[in-house]
Amino acid sequence: MINKQHVPKCKINDINMLSGGIVLKRECDCDGYHTFDELYEHRITLYVTICRMLTYDSGCDVWRSKVHSDGSIFDGWFILGIHHKVGEQITYHLPLSRWEECGFADTLEKAPEYDGHSSDDVLTRLQQL
Repeated sequence: MINKQHVPKCKINDINMLSGGIVLKRECDCDGYHTFDELYEHRITLYVTICRMLTYDSGCDVWRSKVHSDGSIFDGWFILGIHHKVGEQITYHLPLSRWEECGFADTLEKAPEYDGHSSDDVLTRLQQL
């Protein structure tokens, strides 16, 4: 059965039977409901919203910087972070097009020293907020 909730932006160009299941080949990357670009936009918007709420509701330490602590940059990106302290940092790189939207955050010349957090660390730290 073809997923009726499939993203209209995706075009199914081939249907094959494989091990009793249906394999759909698409012209775009999606999960059958949303394109990965849509999901990425949702993640960015949710993170910005969390940071804004933390700033206004709890006075939490939220910051942004276009420059990493070592002076390097990712062209077209900036870092939006929660906390400076080692072992508490939560950071994501966001497209520079979202910079103005994050005017609530403290703007730093350079980001705090990166504490080496992994994606799994960020998930755990988000759950502890």
